[in-house]
Amino acid sequence: MKPVRIIIAEDHVVVREGLCLLLGSQADIQVVAACADGGEAVSLVRQHGPDVAILDISMPRIDGLQATSLIREASSHTQVLILTMHEEDAYFFRSLEAGAAGYVVKKSASSELLAAVRAVARGEAYFPPRFTRRLLDDYLEMARDGGKAGPPGYNDLTEREKEIMLLLVHGRTNQEIAEQLVISASTVQTHRAHILQKLNLETTIDLVRYAIRYGIIEA
Repeated sequence: MKPVRIIIAEDHVVVREGLCLLLGSQADIQVVAACADGGEAVSLVRQHGPDVAILDISMPRIDGLQATSLIREASSHTQVLILTMHEEDAYFFRSLEAGAAGYVVKKSASSELLAAVRAVARGEAYFPPRFTRRLLDDYLEMARDGGKAGPPGYNDLTEREKEIMLLLVHGRTNQEIAEQLVISASTVQTHRAHILQKLNLETTIDLVRYAIRYGIIEA
């Protein structure tokens, strides 16, 4: 049986070397290359055509999410496994949108990483239980809405609130939005509070996840 061929993209040298040692010690896994940024990871995928690419999210030049999209375009055979310190839902959903087949948090046990590598190599998805639960909750919420009602609460927003929401989820600060719309920063903050209240959300990260989940923006 052929070993699972993988590449690793991780910008921290100690972590990258540790991953190479761990994965390379497995009889059914072969580390064919390792690098420190997403751009080089894409090049290595094109060169080696591995079964799995393990990517960190936070990397120089091209981050793991951008690299995931490019890898999926370059090689439909290669499955992407995100290995990251980020536990926020927003990063998880953005990884799915980019085309990742698996998501593992760095504080997980090494056995979970190995299980994830083998799962995605078989063409399966691998997500920690809390994220699997989140996907199920989203599905059930959409099913209750009949799949036709649109994003819950969105139609309750005013046109100005929708405008400010889009700027917020694209990473603009209150001051930047205020300058662009020629209003005060305190007015932006008031609109933000109303948006979150109407959508039953708590933070801007929740707002980003909402916008991605319901297709208001692309990841």
